[in-house]
Amino acid sequence: MTQTAAFPKLKRGLVAILRGLKASDAIEMGKAIFDAGIEAIEVPLNSPQPFSSIARIVEVLPKTALVGAGTVLTPADVDGLHTAGGRLLVSPNIDADVMGRAMHYGMVTMPGVLTPTEAFLAIRLGASALKFFPASVIGAAGISAMRAVLPPSTLVGAVGGVSDKDFAGYKAAGVTVFGLGSSLFKPGMSVDEVATRAHAAVAAWDAAFGDA
Repeated sequence: MTQTAAFPKLKRGLVAILRGLKASDAIEMGKAIFDAGIEAIEVPLNSPQPFSSIARIVEVLPKTALVGAGTVLTPADVDGLHTAGGRLLVSPNIDADVMGRAMHYGMVTMPGVLTPTEAFLAIRLGASALKFFPASVIGAAGISAMRAVLPPSTLVGAVGGVSDKDFAGYKAAGVTVFGLGSSLFKPGMSVDEVATRAHAAVAAWDAAFGDA
């Protein structure tokens, strides 16, 4: 089995999802989130000028930051992400053509799955990690049941209706990566408000998983 790039060792398994981010706010938001202790940032492609936002965030953050796109649906989207300098590819589904193109660029991939069939397909296509989405539908118990049959080395993430209040419950299900969307960022929020929420998420992570 061929695999895309391994999911990097982050201080915390947190991915900030900045859906609706404006390119003009990208640098400030990206810096605030990274400085709070969240090293992975995703700009969904149904945001305004997403590739511009990604490129701006990549430019100002350290090379250790994991920056990329969400809602990646086509190989052309993957090409755009690569051109912008992003390394992280997140999708709501699992698509062989998208995965193949991501593998060509050596990207870190986190495709969305909801069933055992999708999970095993994603693994076969070389996913760096699995994104159980929407996690609020299947819940920690559902993920735990599937986690029992997945290869032990599989990195499992929960995204969709997840906030910092849910870390402990999902940890018991074997989840180590969390995508934080509206609980962290919504269009119109100030940089200070997002920074405050990011710090709270980091504190909750440290409480559940131990200090980074």
